Amino acid sequence: MAERGHMIGIISDTHGLVRPQVIEALTGAELIIHAGDIGNAEVLMTLETIAPVIAVRGNNDHGAWAEQIPLTNVVEHGSYFLYVLHELDHLDLDPVASKFSAVIFGHSHRASAERRQGVLYLNPGSAGPRRFTLPIAVARLHLSTVGLTPEIIEI
Repeated sequence: MAERGHMIGIISDTHGLVRPQVIEALTGAELIIHAGDIGNAEVLMTLETIAPVIAVRGNNDHGAWAEQIPLTNVVEHGSYFLYVLHELDHLDLDPVASKFSAVIFGHSHRASAERRQGVLYLNPGSAGPRRFTLPIAVARLHLSTVGLTPEIIEI
């Protein structure tokens, strides 16, 4: 049987809302990455009840609670390095040269997972209030010895 590997929950653009379905989708994660536009500190506290949270600040995160949250973050998990930021347009390094396995971002509210030059670009979509006709979504990132496998979950 194949190695089960590890699972990281990926969430973005909650804008102050954590739905019960989001908690269900992320349960079992050993880490949760929030890619910005969190909304308030309560969102992070709720997610912390599932697993440790690493977050970046989004363009709509303001106030004393948000000032402590960095604009970018680097997550090291096993042999994988993940670069986290809110807006992909603000990426100011070369993920290939920097040996990142993935770039995790949010902002557009559109879930996507694509590989470019061996680097996974993962946007979990928006888990917050519905915007336009875009689906509500989060992602699970499965890490194993053979690589990273993204799974987008529509709520």
